[in-house]
Amino acid sequence: MNKTEQPLPSPQGDEFWGSDSLAECLRAMAVPYLALNPGASYRGLHDSLVNHLGNNAPQMLLCLHEEVAIAIAQGFAKASGQMMGAVVHSNVGLMHATMAVFNAWCDRQPILMLGATGPWDAARRRPWIDWIHTASDQGALVRDYTKWDNQPGSVPAAIEALLRGSQIAQTAPRGPVYINLDAALQEVKTGALIPTPDPTRYAPPQAPPPAAVDVARAAELLSQAQRPVILVGRMSRSVDDWQARVALAEKLQARVVTDLKNAAAFPTDHPQHVGAPGYFMSPEACAAVREADVVLLLDWVDPGGAFKQAFGASTCDAKVIHVSLDMHSHRGWSMDMGSLPPADVFMLCEPDAAVAALNALIKPQAWLSWPTRAALPAAPDDDVLSIRAVADVLAQCSQDQPICLARLPLGWNGAYRHFHHPLDYLGADGGGGVGAGPGNTVGVALALRHTQSDRIAVALIGDGDFLMSNTAVWTAVRYGIPLLMIVCNNHSFFNDELHQERVAKERGRPVENKWIGQRMSEPEIDIAQMARAMGAEGIGPVRRAQDLHAAISQGLAFAKAGQVCVVDACVAPGYDANMSGNTTTNSTAHKR
Repeated sequence: MNKTEQPLPSPQGDEFWGSDSLAECLRAMAVPYLALNPGASYRGLHDSLVNHLGNNAPQMLLCLHEEVAIAIAQGFAKASGQMMGAVVHSNVGLMHATMAVFNAWCDRQPILMLGATGPWDAARRRPWIDWIHTASDQGALVRDYTKWDNQPGSVPAAIEALLRGSQIAQTAPRGPVYINLDAALQEVKTGALIPTPDPTRYAPPQAPPPAAVDVARAAELLSQAQRPVILVGRMSRSVDDWQARVALAEKLQARVVTDLKNAAAFPTDHPQHVGAPGYFMSPEACAAVREADVVLLLDWVDPGGAFKQAFGASTCDAKVIHVSLDMHSHRGWSMDMGSLPPADVFMLCEPDAAVAALNALIKPQAWLSWPTRAALPAAPDDDVLSIRAVADVLAQCSQDQPICLARLPLGWNGAYRHFHHPLDYLGADGGGGVGAGPGNTVGVALALRHTQSDRIAVALIGDGDFLMSNTAVWTAVRYGIPLLMIVCNNHSFFNDELHQERVAKERGRPVENKWIGQRMSEPEIDIAQMARAMGAEGIGPVRRAQDLHAAISQGLAFAKAGQVCVVDACVAPGYDANMSGNTTTNSTAHKR
């Protein structure tokens, strides 16, 4: 715990309040942290966390914006596979948080999100302020992109809601839940503490194994396949599961496709890995899918979209084995499920469970000789500071220090760096909401510290992403959460410049105007100074490639020493011509 937030001991007493029992429940559930932005609606719970529990187990993490609080909880789950909590103030705090909630929903990450309202009893409301901070159905703000929400009417009901919410959030397909606590419920005197039932009796269930008949049919199809392809999507952070995936691919001599929307799930320099991972499938990956006779989809994001990328309007004639529980999350408001894929075998289970079951049945196939992939072209021999230069220098500086990439910028070429471990890279933000990067990075770094990992959390994020939620840096500094953020700063929402250029060409208008309403210059923002203003080490602006090695090396040294560092790398606008995927075809793509 940060010693500056060690509370003075509270006197012993035999009188307790509703929120004391709720705090006891959170401790019994082993919720490690609560990221929060404070507000009067949950002042009772806040007091109980500090003066009843001593701000320990769970520990509060003060954030300067609710969106950051939720993003930290999402990042923690991405790295650890564990759930932490977040607390937002009334309807106004929840409205601030909504983008981050949507990100966590699309990313299928569990968060126990607490809120507050009221007092619900109108006779107990203070004039004006309690009225504008009370809503008749507050959970409706996020109901379409949370797994469950509840507004309990008593302390025992609230304890049950916490247990149920934890269970639901951590049951696959995972996601955020929202529990709205009435202010009056928190502040009611209860006499003795209301006991919490044994949380282990309300633990999330193990996901069901795949049906035996589906496993047998899938194993038969894969064993007979001449050109199987595996699309590896949302998978666990387990090293054992990683090795099982490699074993299955090698048994089948299957080609494997991964992407950058999801965390690392297969070694990208393995001879059976096809193309470089990107936000869209590479031409090589599309060709492999077109040539396949059996396609195994392991919880791939937008599985129907994969076939549209590969085949266009044509039909996929290959046999398709679809493995996912994601249909349990699909609903009418959000279209994050993507287009509907065909399936000859639909295995309704977690993908790593299917891999284990298939490994038990499939015999190794004859070993094939895979062609050597073309090496990434040499970087230009100039002093231009590009994302490629950042990638090359980071690789040099981190040779002897394991790192965990919490975020990569949109202009990243998947061939810049290979992934060999589940924690090498943790995927994108889920919902495409610009501003998630800093908070996610702090959450990842918190999880690495919590699990005593020797890895350093490193994020390469765009300037737009950083500027929207850079106050996450202050939270990292405040609680001694070491990390390195390298801001790939092109002083623009550059992806939208490409969109404007495309529209201008289609309409015969001057492309020279594409920068208007996009560039962040005149004045140029001093990102390193912003970091220093929040207590972090700020390096930059770095404008020449020859200065990058010293900056990143120093940044890694700061993080290794337990500090927070932000490097402002002023990269040239533009994307690597070899970057996987097409960033300009979709009008709702990231703006980084």
